[in-house]
Amino acid sequence: MFEFLEKYLMGPLTKISNYKLVRAITAAGMASITFSIVGSMFLVLNVLPTVITPLQGFYDATLVKVTDIYMLAYNASMAIIGLYFLLVIPYEYTKLISEEDDLDLNPISGMLLTVFGFFMLIPQFTNVDGLKYINDPANNIINGWAMGTGPTRLGAVGIFTAIIMSFLCVRLYRFCIEKNIVIKMPDAVPDGVANSFTALIPAFMLSFIIMIVNGILVSLGTDVFQVIAIPFGFVTNIAGSWGGLVIAYFLMHALWLVGIHGATIISSLLSPIVLFNMEQNVGGANIPFAGEFNNAYVTVGGSGATLVFIIMLAFMSKSEQFKMLGRASIVPAIFNINEPIIFGLPIVYNPYFAIPFVLAPIASMSVAYFATALNLVRPIIAQQPWPTPAGIGAFIATGGDWKAFVLALVCALVAGLIYLPFFKKRDNELYMMEQEELRNN
Repeated sequence: MFEFLEKYLMGPLTKISNYKLVRAITAAGMASITFSIVGSMFLVLNVLPTVITPLQGFYDATLVKVTDIYMLAYNASMAIIGLYFLLVIPYEYTKLISEEDDLDLNPISGMLLTVFGFFMLIPQFTNVDGLKYINDPANNIINGWAMGTGPTRLGAVGIFTAIIMSFLCVRLYRFCIEKNIVIKMPDAVPDGVANSFTALIPAFMLSFIIMIVNGILVSLGTDVFQVIAIPFGFVTNIAGSWGGLVIAYFLMHALWLVGIHGATIISSLLSPIVLFNMEQNVGGANIPFAGEFNNAYVTVGGSGATLVFIIMLAFMSKSEQFKMLGRASIVPAIFNINEPIIFGLPIVYNPYFAIPFVLAPIASMSVAYFATALNLVRPIIAQQPWPTPAGIGAFIATGGDWKAFVLALVCALVAGLIYLPFFKKRDNELYMMEQEELRNN
């Protein structure tokens, strides 16, 4: 089994994770975590009275009067999260190409070219009586710019366009450098000035390409944003379905079994999707797979959903080996850190616990997915810090729904029940081995 996983799973997915663009997307997701968490906490503060209704009177008398002020943190983070990806992806992508392919590309130039191209795509046009900006104040569209709490196309919906534009703009920049289609300045000219002139021709080429392509699409009644939304919308729907999540969590934990940090690889590919879904939930949607769904409900205690399993090791083991390992691991597990178990038990390359390690998170995911889909709990609207202990993270992520707290504990117990027979069997085996060793001594 492990040979099969190494050959057909570890190799291809590791190769994907090493692509420069994927690594740049991962870097953007990590860079945005701080701001998405901060913004989410203010959103939770704003929606708490809708969940805990006795607070409404207090809010009406106090915080409602300054809502626009404290919601600035949300509007400057989650409401324009696409901008964070737009800045980081091309910068990191250009930097990786420069360092690993030994090309004289400036990351700042790559980033600004992409920002330039992206902002050319934001305004919406009509093809009635020529190509003109849409002006529809009733729908908050002024001179082509659709506005919500910020420019709507700078929100999570803009992440997908940012990814595509980062790839195309940086590749165009690279092409111009490789083919020497640049304006070269004398060596005495400062680097900042020289880089500006180096990016001049790529910027002109980019502007003409975008004007032509977008002009054609607008004439056909659409634009680049809408075209890009079609394939990414399909991918988002597949990834957010129960079947898609079963595959995602299987891949994530199968990689762990052969020593690869599956959570990093798979989660980095899914981060734009969960941010997009979370923004949809803020707007009234009911999408289960959003925000930190993984740490709120699925991998409680760490990858493999091991919290209850570690409690079993600590307090139910007859084997001294299991007992000591469980007690040493229980505090980190409360904060969703379980490397002591993954590498100390170990889980990696361990046939005794391979099955529950894969099945437990799929089971807990299924419970949380259908509980949310059936409106038994509120969907996730906020990004909580991933080490937040079981229950508390789900409570925060749903804007204060106590039923989410209970659901997280139920998910942990379901995962624990899957580990139970495997734990008991292996614990008995180790206990008998320890007793035999004592008798021999």
